[in-house]
Amino acid sequence: MQRFNVGEDCPVFDGLFEFCQLSAGGSVAGAVKLNKQQTDIAINWAGGLHHAKKSEASGFCYVNDIVLAILELLKYHQRVLYIDIDIHHGDGVEEAFYTTDRVMTVSFHKYGEYFPGTGDLRDIGAGKGKYYAVNYPLRDGIDDESYEAIFKPIMAKVMEMYQPSAVVLQCGADSLSGDRLGCFNLTIKGHAKCVEYMKSFNLPLLMLGGGGYTIRNVARCWTYETAVALDSSIPNELPYNDYFEYFGPDFKLHISPSNMTNQNTNDYLEKIKQRLFENLRMLPHAPGVQMQAIPEDAVQEDSGDEEEEDPNKRVPEEEKMDTSK
Repeated sequence: MQRFNVGEDCPVFDGLFEFCQLSAGGSVAGAVKLNKQQTDIAINWAGGLHHAKKSEASGFCYVNDIVLAILELLKYHQRVLYIDIDIHHGDGVEEAFYTTDRVMTVSFHKYGEYFPGTGDLRDIGAGKGKYYAVNYPLRDGIDDESYEAIFKPIMAKVMEMYQPSAVVLQCGADSLSGDRLGCFNLTIKGHAKCVEYMKSFNLPLLMLGGGGYTIRNVARCWTYETAVALDSSIPNELPYNDYFEYFGPDFKLHISPSNMTNQNTNDYLEKIKQRLFENLRMLPHAPGVQMQAIPEDAVQEDSGDEEEEDPNKRVPEEEKMDTSK
């Protein structure tokens, strides 16, 4: 177990394998739906486990569903863009695609004495992947206004230079204000502005979950972002349900920011933004890929022609095969 880093940081629990199946399978199935043009947006809130590596679990992540989903998208798409708005750096995804130009990874995260300790501004990719890793290191307390002021211009430039044909957005909710392990000051509306903006490009979009340790706010956030994806408006008053008491004392959908100090000065944010613009200008426009046969889909569709027999149903005696001959 220790060989695969399972135990301390990533404990074994009942149903672990089934959870990994659901998490990874959901993201891969979403990618297949997008590839087949059966939907324009696919959502798997059980996915987004961005720390897992090829041979080891890390940071509460056991299987990197994101990498598996992107590999599935690459069967049909020349270039896939990955964006990470979790408070932690998306190290597992960046590492998987660090030397290729077919996937660009963009991560906005808390940096400096903070897990996983990666995601420096100077980490830009290597070999064919040089300049295809984009890292925006942030300090404590970033608020909606500051986040929007960096997210939109960076992503606009990325879209212009890279021209992806599919987008994967990891929507980790630990970047929200009041998260037990986080130190940012985003509201749910501020967080969802990223979803809204990436949706506006009208490309196949896979939306995934991720971190989030104040559970009631995670539920609020992903409920609202599902509504944003569907172009639906939902009331701020929460409907009564079995878990209603968890959302007290206000029982509202949206949360207020705290009074914590935003340590990301305008000067600091501008300096980082300009450095990233310089790196993005180094990109050749929209790299191509050699034509090849499309491999089989990871998830095969059930034709539905034959109904499965109920395994619990008793077979009448006369229908049983005579095996005495």
